[in-house]
Amino acid sequence: MKISQDIRRKLIQITAFGFSNSYIGNFPGGRLYKGSWKNFCNPGINCYSCPAARLACPIGAMQAVGSSAKFSLGFYALGFVLALGVIFGRAICGFICPFGLIQDLLHKIPSPKKRIYKPMTYIKYVILAAFVILIPALVTDNFGLGVPAFCEYICPAGTLEGGIPMFLTHPELRAQLGVLFGLKAVILVITLIGCIICCRFFCKVMCPLGAIYGLLNKVSLYRVHINHEGCVSCGKCSDLCPMDIDPVAKPDSAECIRCGKCAAECPAKAISIGFAISDKPGVKQKR
Repeated sequence: MKISQDIRRKLIQITAFGFSNSYIGNFPGGRLYKGSWKNFCNPGINCYSCPAARLACPIGAMQAVGSSAKFSLGFYALGFVLALGVIFGRAICGFICPFGLIQDLLHKIPSPKKRIYKPMTYIKYVILAAFVILIPALVTDNFGLGVPAFCEYICPAGTLEGGIPMFLTHPELRAQLGVLFGLKAVILVITLIGCIICCRFFCKVMCPLGAIYGLLNKVSLYRVHINHEGCVSCGKCSDLCPMDIDPVAKPDSAECIRCGKCAAECPAKAISIGFAISDKPGVKQKR
């Protein structure tokens, strides 16, 4: 029996999510896994402080590891993300990111569905520049390390996966709840509602990691190719795209998560996705 592209993607997402959050026994006591796996970054967004988390968050590592006094970032985390981006582009968002799976599940909740106002997709680049690069580079703690501004002031994934579980299991932390947590709770509620109404709201509007991967979509080895001679201009790929783009017009769009829906549903088989370029439907050449 042939498994559909969408089911294959879901199986990969679930497997990646399970590997990234394998310490579920830590939830009741609010414990954090601090073993050797935490020395490695997750390819996607997954809070370091989530009790179940096996890996570190790359955005958190970029901010916390680097010494902002020397205007440097967490070079390991940055190099890791750039390497993945050059190979896979934003396919990491579509297949591997744990918070991406959460967003996909939220969007299945019955509700009116809307598309994002296009200029809002640029907000994530402002967040990347300001909260991941500039503030950590300019504001340091007592050890000369950059302040993890995105994690501390914005990240809804961190609030959902790390903040809430830790506050629920640690009474001493609840006593410290203040305006900052209230602000992050509001951001989380907006994000959750946004993900229910708009597919991948966080990916489109807020995710700095997705912004980095998106910028590398044009050069990534794993890419979308359109056979314009075979395309019948039916518009079906654009209509069903979860990221609200036209794959025919912009196959290397920074918003494309390489989910494969366009290729799977193209009636002319004029769209292919992978590590090879298709000159004609059914014919592939290695790059």
